[in-house]
Amino acid sequence: MKKGLLALIAVVVLLLILVGSFSGQYNRFVGLQEGVEGQWGNVENVYQRRADLIPNLVETVKGYAEHEQETLTAVVEARAKATQMQAQLTPEALNDPETMAKFQQVQGELSSALARLMVVVERYPDLKANQNFLDLQAQLEGTENRIAVERRRFNDLARDYNTAIRRFPGNIIAGLFNFGAKAYFEAAEGAAQAPKVDFGN
Repeated sequence: MKKGLLALIAVVVLLLILVGSFSGQYNRFVGLQEGVEGQWGNVENVYQRRADLIPNLVETVKGYAEHEQETLTAVVEARAKATQMQAQLTPEALNDPETMAKFQQVQGELSSALARLMVVVERYPDLKANQNFLDLQAQLEGTENRIAVERRRFNDLARDYNTAIRRFPGNIIAGLFNFGAKAYFEAAEGAAQAPKVDFGN
């Protein structure tokens, strides 16, 4: 009778330990996942800030360089593509490397169009001296730096999350509850460093 009771207590204690460990791991994954998705919101926020600055920048440049229509149109179209892609992204898309690669591609195209616009600006000294333009370029430069910071933070959190769900025995719990790996921001092919927008200061 005593042996049976001791065995039952041992089984109950073992079950409690397992349940505690199981729920601890599960809750840790939830916390890490929320951290990654919250950081993604910060990434989207800075990309949106850049997108919000662009119409004012284009209008300012247009006032001085109206015949640079091809460049201005390229910026507007790249912004529209980037904004449309951003609107389609859901938290689930963070698990899809192809969707993340597409997002990076359209944001890269926008960076490239902005860089071409800044080259055009070099031809217009009056525009370069315009206070409104100076303010916009300072804000845009700050936003580009912020994008780099938020992307790096996102990758750090995604790495912590991905590591946690791949380690044993966490990988079992992650598999049971469909905690999928998060995609990273990756450097553009052939790019040794982040694209730089030259404002010609």
